[in-house]
Amino acid sequence: MSDSLVIIPTYNEKENIEKIIRKVFSLTQPFHVLIIDDGSPDGTADIVKSLQVEYPGHLFIEERAGKQGLGTAYIYGFNWALQRDYAYIFEMDADFSHNPDDLARLREACINGADLAIGSRYVKGVNVVNWPMGRVLMSYFASMYVRFITRITIQDATAGFKCYRRIVLETIPLDKIRFVGYAFQIEMKFTAIKFGFNVVEVPIIFTDRTEGTSKMSTRIFREAFLGVIQMKVSSWFRNYKKVH
Repeated sequence: MSDSLVIIPTYNEKENIEKIIRKVFSLTQPFHVLIIDDGSPDGTADIVKSLQVEYPGHLFIEERAGKQGLGTAYIYGFNWALQRDYAYIFEMDADFSHNPDDLARLREACINGADLAIGSRYVKGVNVVNWPMGRVLMSYFASMYVRFITRITIQDATAGFKCYRRIVLETIPLDKIRFVGYAFQIEMKFTAIKFGFNVVEVPIIFTDRTEGTSKMSTRIFREAFLGVIQMKVSSWFRNYKKVH
């Protein structure tokens, strides 16, 4: 048995999915993996299902009809994890931009007192490989903008490589999380901080995908830009009391 579940949303990741799954299962620390595939037409789900024979009881897949957004995939995965006995629940991309070797470091941070550990690109300078300068600047200044509007101190506000202690996902009302793109990542961090959880940044090196295609779009970026203001304003009218 493992106390740790890695949730990986996929859409057309046939070039990466087998390699990332095998890499996670090669680690010393035992992890379970849940793939949430949004109807990839390239056969990603079939590759995962063929690997389930090799990793019974460790590799799981949930298939959804069509692209429904990153945020809804993770919330689906969080609810799936909460119905089972996982103590540590991770978010990770399928494309190796997040190094699976860092999973153990994020888990260790949570064992040592973090409620939410974030794999941070910006906590020690700018640790990004293979990104064009425009994308680096956009991401870096997006985090500055988030800090300015929300007054949270997280250096990498849009980071998507994370480990949650179970209590965080039990406390945050997941049905009230509004955003589905990169703003989802900001909203989850902001909400965890508002509930008083200890959020820690763990420095990682982020390497842009070498295979497959990025899902970033101007619509996703616009949602994040405007969503941060909406999120901050609506927080003035919310109660962030822990029920536990």
